[in-house]
Amino acid sequence: MERSQILETMGGLKLFGMKAAYDEIIATAVKRQHAPQRIVGDLLAAEIAEKQARSIKYQMTIAKLPLAKDLADFTFDGTPVNATLVHDLAAGGFLAQERNVVLVGGTGTGKTHLAIAIARACIRNGARGRFFVSIRWRPPCARMVDREDRRSD
Repeated sequence: MERSQILETMGGLKLFGMKAAYDEIIATAVKRQHAPQRIVGDLLAAEIAEKQARSIKYQMTIAKLPLAKDLADFTFDGTPVNATLVHDLAAGGFLAQERNVVLVGGTGTGKTHLAIAIARACIRNGARGRFFVSIRWRPPCARMVDREDRRSD
Protein backbone atom coordinates (compact mmCIF):
# COMPACT_ATOMS: atom_id res chain seq x y z
CA MET A 1 0.00 0.00 0.00
CA GLU A 2 1.35 3.42 -0.95
CA ARG A 3 1.93 6.22 1.57
CA SER A 4 -0.89 8.35 0.14
CA GLN A 5 -3.34 5.44 0.40
CA ILE A 6 -2.27 4.75 3.99
CA LEU A 7 -2.75 8.41 4.96
CA GLU A 8 -6.08 8.56 3.15
CA THR A 9 -7.26 5.42 4.96
CA MET A 10 -6.14 6.81 8.32
CA GLY A 11 -8.10 9.99 7.58
CA GLY A 12 -11.16 7.97 6.58
CA LEU A 13 -10.96 6.04 9.84
CA LYS A 14 -10.52 9.33 11.75
CA LEU A 15 -7.08 8.27 12.99
CA PHE A 16 -5.79 11.83 12.93
CA GLY A 17 -3.05 11.24 15.50
CA MET A 18 -1.62 8.36 13.50
CA LYS A 19 -1.89 10.34 10.29
CA ALA A 20 -0.04 13.33 11.76
CA ALA A 21 2.75 11.20 13.22
CA TYR A 22 3.04 8.66 10.39
CA ASP A 23 5.98 10.18 8.46
CA GLU A 24 8.09 10.82 11.56
CA ILE A 25 7.43 7.37 13.03
CA ILE A 26 8.20 5.60 9.74
CA ALA A 27 11.39 7.64 9.18
CA THR A 28 12.60 6.85 12.71
CA ALA A 29 11.67 3.18 12.31
CA VAL A 30 13.60 2.86 9.06
CA LYS A 31 16.69 4.58 10.54
CA ARG A 32 16.68 2.50 13.70
CA GLN A 33 15.31 -0.69 12.15
CA HIS A 34 12.34 -1.00 14.47
CA ALA A 35 10.25 -4.15 14.45
CA PRO A 36 6.73 -3.91 12.95
CA GLN A 37 5.20 -4.29 16.43
CA ARG A 38 7.15 -1.26 17.62
CA ILE A 39 5.96 0.80 14.64
CA VAL A 40 2.33 -0.15 15.25
CA GLY A 41 2.77 0.58 18.95
CA ASP A 42 4.23 4.03 18.22
CA LEU A 43 1.37 4.81 15.83
CA LEU A 44 -1.19 3.72 18.44
CA ALA A 45 0.54 5.83 21.12
CA ALA A 46 0.40 8.86 18.79
CA GLU A 47 -3.32 8.27 18.23
CA ILE A 48 -4.04 7.96 21.94
CA ALA A 49 -2.08 11.14 22.71
CA GLU A 50 -3.95 13.07 20.02
CA LYS A 51 -7.36 11.84 21.24
CA GLN A 52 -6.51 12.80 24.83
CA ALA A 53 -5.35 16.26 23.74
CA ARG A 54 -8.53 16.75 21.70
CA SER A 55 -10.66 15.60 24.64
CA ILE A 56 -8.94 18.02 27.03
CA LYS A 57 -9.39 20.87 24.57
CA TYR A 58 -13.10 20.03 24.24
CA GLN A 59 -13.59 19.78 28.01
CA MET A 60 -11.84 23.15 28.50
CA THR A 61 -14.24 24.67 25.95
CA ILE A 62 -17.43 23.31 27.50
CA ALA A 63 -16.24 24.26 31.01
CA LYS A 64 -16.70 27.89 29.90
CA LEU A 65 -13.67 29.10 31.82
CA PRO A 66 -13.46 32.88 31.31
CA LEU A 67 -9.64 33.02 31.24
CA ALA A 68 -6.64 30.72 30.98
CA LYS A 69 -5.14 30.75 34.48
CA ASP A 70 -2.78 28.22 36.05
CA LEU A 71 -1.45 27.69 39.56
CA ALA A 72 2.06 28.53 38.38
CA ASP A 73 0.81 32.06 37.61
CA PHE A 74 -0.59 32.64 41.11
CA THR A 75 1.61 34.36 43.70
CA PHE A 76 1.00 32.73 47.07
CA ASP A 77 3.52 34.95 48.90
CA GLY A 78 1.85 37.67 50.91
CA THR A 79 -1.61 36.09 50.77
CA PRO A 80 -3.47 34.07 53.38
CA VAL A 81 -4.06 31.35 50.77
CA ASN A 82 -2.84 27.90 51.81
CA ALA A 83 -0.66 26.81 48.85
CA THR A 84 -0.57 23.17 49.96
CA LEU A 85 -4.35 22.98 50.14
CA VAL A 86 -4.74 24.59 46.73
CA HIS A 87 -2.29 22.13 45.16
CA ASP A 88 -4.14 19.25 46.82
CA LEU A 89 -7.40 20.55 45.34
CA ALA A 90 -5.77 20.79 41.92
CA ALA A 91 -4.91 17.09 42.17
CA GLY A 92 -8.68 16.45 42.18
CA GLY A 93 -8.99 14.21 45.24
CA PHE A 94 -12.15 16.04 46.30
CA LEU A 95 -13.86 14.85 43.11
CA ALA A 96 -13.42 11.18 44.00
CA GLN A 97 -15.02 11.93 47.37
CA GLU A 98 -17.87 13.79 45.61
CA ARG A 99 -17.11 16.98 47.54
CA ASN A 100 -17.52 20.60 46.49
CA VAL A 101 -15.09 23.46 46.79
CA VAL A 102 -16.27 26.96 47.68
CA LEU A 103 -13.76 29.80 47.61
CA VAL A 104 -14.66 32.73 49.83
CA GLY A 105 -12.84 36.04 50.14
CA GLY A 106 -12.84 39.70 49.36
CA THR A 107 -12.47 41.36 45.99
CA GLY A 108 -9.08 40.82 44.38
CA THR A 109 -7.98 37.94 46.61
CA GLY A 110 -7.57 35.46 43.74
CA LYS A 111 -10.72 33.36 44.08
CA THR A 112 -11.47 33.35 40.36
CA HIS A 113 -7.84 32.74 39.43
CA LEU A 114 -7.61 29.77 41.79
CA ALA A 115 -10.99 28.36 40.74
CA ILE A 116 -9.98 28.44 37.08
CA ALA A 117 -6.53 26.99 37.81
CA ILE A 118 -8.00 24.15 39.90
CA ALA A 119 -10.62 23.41 37.22
CA ARG A 120 -8.00 23.38 34.45
CA ALA A 121 -5.76 21.02 36.45
CA CYS A 122 -8.68 18.66 37.13
CA ILE A 123 -9.76 18.71 33.48
CA ARG A 124 -6.20 17.89 32.40
CA ASN A 125 -6.42 14.87 34.73
CA GLY A 126 -9.57 13.62 32.99
CA ALA A 127 -12.38 15.29 34.97
CA ARG A 128 -15.16 17.43 33.57
CA GLY A 129 -16.04 20.83 34.93
CA ARG A 130 -18.15 23.92 34.48
CA PHE A 131 -17.45 27.48 35.61
CA PHE A 132 -20.19 29.57 37.23
CA VAL A 133 -20.06 32.98 38.86
CA SER A 134 -21.55 32.50 42.33
CA ILE A 135 -23.06 35.95 42.63
CA ARG A 136 -25.80 34.66 40.36
CA TRP A 137 -26.28 31.58 42.55
CA ARG A 138 -27.00 32.79 46.02
CA PRO A 139 -26.18 29.88 48.30
CA PRO A 140 -29.08 28.34 50.24
CA CYS A 141 -27.16 28.84 53.49
CA ALA A 142 -27.12 32.61 52.89
CA ARG A 143 -30.88 32.58 52.37
CA MET A 144 -31.31 30.63 55.63
CA VAL A 145 -29.21 33.20 57.50
CA ASP A 146 -31.34 35.99 56.03
CA ARG A 147 -34.52 34.23 57.21
CA GLU A 148 -33.07 33.81 60.70
CA ASP A 149 -32.11 37.52 60.79
CA ARG A 150 -35.65 38.52 59.81
CA ARG A 151 -37.14 36.27 62.50
CA SER A 152 -34.98 37.84 65.22
CA ASP A 153 -36.16 41.36 64.32
